[in-house]
Amino acid sequence: MSEKLIEIKNLKKYFPAGGSVFHPKYVKAVDDVSLYINKGETLGLVGESGCGKSTLGRTILRLYEPTEGQIFFDGQDITHVNMLPYRRKMQIVFQDPYASLDPRMTVGDIIGEAIDIHKLAPDKKTRREMIINLLERVGLNSEHANRYPHEFSGGQRQRIGIARALAVNPQFIVCDEPVSALDVSIQAQIINMFEELQEQMGFTYLFIAHDLSVVKHISHRIGVMYLGKLVELADNNELIFHSAHPYTKSLISAIPIPDPIESRRRKRIILQGDVPSPLNPPSGCRFRTRCRYATKICEEQEPQLREISPGHFAACHNLDKVD
Repeated sequence: MSEKLIEIKNLKKYFPAGGSVFHPKYVKAVDDVSLYINKGETLGLVGESGCGKSTLGRTILRLYEPTEGQIFFDGQDITHVNMLPYRRKMQIVFQDPYASLDPRMTVGDIIGEAIDIHKLAPDKKTRREMIINLLERVGLNSEHANRYPHEFSGGQRQRIGIARALAVNPQFIVCDEPVSALDVSIQAQIINMFEELQEQMGFTYLFIAHDLSVVKHISHRIGVMYLGKLVELADNNELIFHSAHPYTKSLISAIPIPDPIESRRRKRIILQGDVPSPLNPPSGCRFRTRCRYATKICEEQEPQLREISPGHFAACHNLDKVD
């Protein structure tokens, strides 16, 4: 049996959003999510923009403090502990390679900052060697260490961001939409690099994206989020070919197929309406306002994530009706 590296239980993250003293309003960005990630595994997380994917990733790392729930790292409860010792073990690759690098620092200093904070190099010579080694590992060379971020393309900047995350030799990396700002040809290079690094170093990833075709390529298991809730979770192939939740089926129907004949033959599932506001989510099932299978029970009761087959979880009252 695989050993769990990350586990979250009933995790919530609410952001204050005005209201009065007696009736405060909150954006329920992550609302009662439970899942685990095994060592050496990639868990993909997909959903529309604003569904809480990035907030979940940052809350796991305690970049945002959780409102409720528990976070475990390698069996240790880290929900309320000092995070400095865990910063070496848990890192993040940010979505925007243009905004996440300090324009006033050289690439060498950006990567070397974490080495300095955690005192990983005994002298300047070792520090320089570590930085060059990290640059080479992500496909750059030693000359790039003295340059500034504005001198690089988007793909190269993202490689610098990855090198920075690798500088402390972490066990767990949150990849927060790391390829969404890049050209398609560069996306493939970055994803292949993530896979190679995982094979070589045994990293564990939470890979966040809104593009299911990207996630299915790299992930062992895939979770689907909608409006702060986890609505389905299963193995890669199980989710793609035997999805159960109507929202997941809609996402899968949007994946482009290279065969034009097959593409014309396939039925596209178009969702009606817009995503409701997380300030005032619908009662019961949050997806019911856009679901063609919604019934009275969907309005009254919130569906719980339950195991419908070994390792396959879904949160829906009407799974027997979904085709």
